[in-house]
Amino acid sequence: MLIPLGGLGEVGKNMLVVEYGNDIVLIDAGLMFPEDELLGIDVVIPDITYLQENKDKLRAIIITHGHEDHIGALPYILKDFDVPVYGMKLAIAIIKSKFNEIPMTREPNFQLIKPKDVLKFGEMEFEIIQSTHSIPDSVAIFIKTPVGNVFHTGDFKLDQTPVDGKLLDINRIAQISEEGVMVMLSDSTNVEKAGFTQSEKVVGEAFNEQFRVAKGRIIIATFASNVHRIKQAIDAAIKFEKKVCIVGRSMENVTAIAQEIGYLTIPEGTLITLNEINNYPTEEMVIITTGSQGEPMAALSRMAKGDHRQIKIDSGDTVIISATPIPGNEKSVYKTIDFLFRLGAKVVYEKSSGTHVSGHASRDELKLILNLVKPEYFIPVHGEYRMLLKHGELAEELGVKKENIFVAENGNVIEFTKEKGCISGKVPAGRVLVDGLGVGDIGNIVLRDRRQLSQDGILIVVATLNRQATKLLAGPDIVSRGFVYVRESEDLMLEAKRFVQQNLEVSLENGVKDWATLKNNIRDSLGRFLYEKTKRRPMILPIIVEV
Repeated sequence: MLIPLGGLGEVGKNMLVVEYGNDIVLIDAGLMFPEDELLGIDVVIPDITYLQENKDKLRAIIITHGHEDHIGALPYILKDFDVPVYGMKLAIAIIKSKFNEIPMTREPNFQLIKPKDVLKFGEMEFEIIQSTHSIPDSVAIFIKTPVGNVFHTGDFKLDQTPVDGKLLDINRIAQISEEGVMVMLSDSTNVEKAGFTQSEKVVGEAFNEQFRVAKGRIIIATFASNVHRIKQAIDAAIKFEKKVCIVGRSMENVTAIAQEIGYLTIPEGTLITLNEINNYPTEEMVIITTGSQGEPMAALSRMAKGDHRQIKIDSGDTVIISATPIPGNEKSVYKTIDFLFRLGAKVVYEKSSGTHVSGHASRDELKLILNLVKPEYFIPVHGEYRMLLKHGELAEELGVKKENIFVAENGNVIEFTKEKGCISGKVPAGRVLVDGLGVGDIGNIVLRDRRQLSQDGILIVVATLNRQATKLLAGPDIVSRGFVYVRESEDLMLEAKRFVQQNLEVSLENGVKDWATLKNNIRDSLGRFLYEKTKRRPMILPIIVEV
């Protein structure tokens, strides 16, 4: 039985339940970053109600690679579950660094794995297969069960010249095809892109060309987790005899981890601190930073706005944005680019520049894997709904029966027997919102209130009544925030105050003594009054003081 709890119809929070008999193994535990309408939310994690209801069955969590959308929910999950977490060297190192900052009641149980390892849980076997992605130590998983075999690609691409020399184990994938694959789950992210995804080494060549023509300082913005990209940027800096400064907390953290485990080798004297950048001519400086997605608080965004304390953009700078905008981030990214241009920098951000390639397989690579594996059933995963749909259509074109293709939703129970596979039900699934220390305590009502506050502001109405609620002693006073500029709307505020006063006096004369009713009367009547006057609907918060 397979139950995706995340990763279908959305970008992020990948999580897959694999269940047979009395054993459950979880593959990945990711988060996603909030969309614009989720005001004030820090991150979004999957709903794990099903896991909590079957806590005694959960045997392990296996991580396919170290991206946030595959590991980010672990700190929240491991508070409730004491199970081992299996992952490759870099993924485990990144996860451990997260837990260094989080108080835990028990020490998490991390287990290192390597390609060709086989993990056994009950009657299920999980074989680890070397893969290639935009982060080192990515794996696919081959699962053997008494019902049939399952192949999960994880996030991948067919990079023939990977930076670390570790190729996707295509030979082993061909072998598992011979053993028979009942169902295959495959990365759908780039199904809409024709051809093959370019090798990561293309970026290294583009860096060398940009370094060759640059006259002043070079600033490179990329994902902090892309160790291959960081390595190639540092290699180019060494080649052109430049100093490198790493800027941004997450970038510094990942770079330090990669050095510690031997995935980055940087000659002594190449790296300098932020406090040392003014000790060197600008033409000798390379800054590798976060902010490729236009995040407001990231280092590049602060540089572009002139808010960074130690780095100011100059007209001779070359800024290389080595990433493409994630859907939804386009506006922020291009606003940052505009700011950089206004400051006189040369900005390299076009796809044609070669300074970024995707970490996901394009359409022809997906075809190749489908043709190689020849699954009986197919489940497209890791993508928005249109991507899943198109990947399903691609599988049908290549010979998978239409009725054997499941374009599923998060929470669907996809059940297999030796005779057939079907979607047999649904378990609780969806998003759990994390705001500060609160996990899941923010719901639709709070989000609705936040949206209303962000759109039309708030009015606080304060009135003082005697203890018997028969007489208005003071007020009402009205405080406005985000509704109108009070100094320019004095007539409106005086009129609103008189309106509330009349409303209260009429209610009291009619014998209304219940404070909840009085508050509702103020809220409803003042809301209608203000809408007639302004066509706005501010949040109205009545406060009654008893004397």
